[in-house]
Amino acid sequence: MRLGVLDVGSNTVHLLVVDAHHGARPQPAYSYKTELRLAELLDDHGRLGEKSMRRLEQAVAEAMRVAEDKGVEELLAFATSAIREAVNGEEVIERVRRDTGVELAVLPGGDEARLTFLAVRRWFGWSSGRLLVLDIGGGSLEMACGIDEEPDVAISLPLGAGRLTRSWFTADPPPQREIRALRKYVRTEIAKSVGELTRFGPPNHAVATSKTFKQLARICGAAPSSEGPYVRRVLSHEKLLEWLPKLAAMTSAERAELPGVSPGRAPQLLAGAVVADAAMDLLEVRELEICPWALREGIILRRLDWMDGRNLRKIGEYHRNVDRRAV
Repeated sequence: MRLGVLDVGSNTVHLLVVDAHHGARPQPAYSYKTELRLAELLDDHGRLGEKSMRRLEQAVAEAMRVAEDKGVEELLAFATSAIREAVNGEEVIERVRRDTGVELAVLPGGDEARLTFLAVRRWFGWSSGRLLVLDIGGGSLEMACGIDEEPDVAISLPLGAGRLTRSWFTADPPPQREIRALRKYVRTEIAKSVGELTRFGPPNHAVATSKTFKQLARICGAAPSSEGPYVRRVLSHEKLLEWLPKLAAMTSAERAELPGVSPGRAPQLLAGAVVADAAMDLLEVRELEICPWALREGIILRRLDWMDGRNLRKIGEYHRNVDRRAV
């Protein structure tokens, strides 16, 4: 089966095409991205404006043309924090459905964390023991911890790198007082969840996903993506601390010259580093291993687990039932 996963995220509209069969590892066939940075386009009232909605519709329509060209049999389309938290999110979803025919399922933050955790568990396997998984997106930070495929704890916080850059920084590079203020805020918010994440004991394996973590690992010495997905890549907290003041002193253009950092992501890399530092410090993690699978792969794997399921909404129903059983 050729599946397409359309991820309308806070930074990009990303279509991932895979050849997937129940019981087999999904094989990537094609990837198509449009960079929109929706988290940074929300106005002061938390709305996506007319121009932003038109750009989103165009990006989704083009992704659908690509999916058709690549022979996609079934499309799983979802949106994350930028649309989830937009004041006019329902209007945006309806506009996309009306103009493109694509029905976007809006994933709750907890589901993002759970599905990302599933992907990481499948990648590393049962021998990893208790997993801690961190993911910094454009609009939110997801954290999950557990011993099984379903995490014991799944948390989503509004600490995405794009959101924080837009809300806290007024210059490029930002003044030190703004960086200190952001650092204090991020640590205060993450600290509220530390007890819940650590109540079952320390993790046997700490893992990170997302472009932000991959870029931070790369500038701290990890192998480039050209060496393939099976090379072990880690982000050391010690090396991250060495790089934080350097990133703070750089402009976005200077950060874009660093290995593995794209021009579109460079402006938010500093905020992402502040979040990564806070999470690693407060959770007492010395090293994070980078996982090449994340949310999109988690959705594919869950879909393959339910070969008789027909749409993404069943995922949300499943997780709501899990939540009720846990109460």
